[in-house]
Amino acid sequence: MVRYARELGWRAYAIPVLVVITVWVLIDVFSAPAQQDAQDPGAVNVTSESADHPQNTGRPGPDPADDPEQHLAPDQLPPGGPYAEQGAGTYRVVGAPGLTVGEGHERVLRYVIEVEDGVDTSGSGGDDALAAMVDATLANPKGWINDPAFRFEHVGPEDHPDMRIQLTSVGTTRQICGGEDLAMETSCHIRLGEESRVIINESRWVRGAAPFEGDLGSYRQYLINHEVGHGLGFAAHEACGGEGELAPIMMQQTLSLNNAELNSFSPEEVYPDENVTCVYNPWPYPRPAVL
Repeated sequence: MVRYARELGWRAYAIPVLVVITVWVLIDVFSAPAQQDAQDPGAVNVTSESADHPQNTGRPGPDPADDPEQHLAPDQLPPGGPYAEQGAGTYRVVGAPGLTVGEGHERVLRYVIEVEDGVDTSGSGGDDALAAMVDATLANPKGWINDPAFRFEHVGPEDHPDMRIQLTSVGTTRQICGGEDLAMETSCHIRLGEESRVIINESRWVRGAAPFEGDLGSYRQYLINHEVGHGLGFAAHEACGGEGELAPIMMQQTLSLNNAELNSFSPEEVYPDENVTCVYNPWPYPRPAVL
């Protein structure tokens, strides 16, 4: 042993120690794998939906059926985010010109998109999101371009637009649109000479309308199509055609889907005093022909 130690020097003492350490590490690794995994911050936690090994012991998600029904009056906005009560009355241009859709056999409508100064669109996606929604709605084959009579061109303000689509505060909307029904926070279309303006009430853009049952995206599409429809020459409103049918795009769906209720608001309108209710619909041609 002495001769062995002389030949190997310090290695003669280190080798047995290393052997002991190696054996101890192997025993520790193989004797407690579960504990090691639990302490490893990079370990992947895999759960199972197997009936034999249920993993979900928490509370279930909320069920809308448990919520009380909300019967909002037509002059009451649904709950939602904040909106501007009063803007500056001036507008900034948003979005990028360039979209061209439709055939335009009878009418080519050149439009710009604007937001009233003082209206903050960040809560609804920002200025670009507003412009993208308008462009996408007008370019949809379920929209007005389903009729080859119409064509839309998104242009800049220097390109002599025919229509200004303007997201507008509540106060300015009331000033521009006028009328007693603005207690119900509606939008409107007005024409000044050769130029028309689609006034989108920001409170409705942010909150929607009760008949759309929380479907804010569909309501915004309806709002664009309805007011642009007025700009295309569809001045008259339309009544629900039958119980459970899709509502016509020119029906005042912001206020109600029921003919009798709309008649009670404006007896001079086209709505008969009959208890007929449609289903909300954001499109002029919701079932376009397959090309």
